[in-house]
Amino acid sequence: MRSINKKSLPLIIVLSLATWLWNEYGAERLAAGSISSTAKSSDSRLETAFKNRESNLQIAGAGTVIHVLRDDTNGSRHQRFLMELDSGLTLLVAHNIDLAPRIPQLEKGDTVAFFGEYEWTEKGGVIHWTHHDPGGRHEDGWLEHHGKRYQ
Repeated sequence: MRSINKKSLPLIIVLSLATWLWNEYGAERLAAGSISSTAKSSDSRLETAFKNRESNLQIAGAGTVIHVLRDDTNGSRHQRFLMELDSGLTLLVAHNIDLAPRIPQLEKGDTVAFFGEYEWTEKGGVIHWTHHDPGGRHEDGWLEHHGKRYQ
């Protein structure tokens, strides 16, 4: 095996440090940027769905948590919270915690990305089916919080 050239050592250290920094910070910022662009395009689609009273719309987006509600424990258990999109539209998220892990330590002000089914309501709408469908009859959904996916 060849020994490392003393002139190459600084380059190897710099590349190692750059790789570590990218893994720690760069990928997260790239993901946040892609969430932001997805959220903007879905905001306008969700506004149209709200105005037209549409439902059964499979959509991805992101919003800011404005209120964490108590879990709904009637029937299937759901973690519930209200989020506001950049457009101002308010959505209730009903995340089935019998089929998917709950988001721990969810707080007001957190950003949550979602892929689920939109149902129209007079107050804005509901996002549900944010989990894997064990029966395979519905497209799988998910929630993302602090870089972790819950489905």
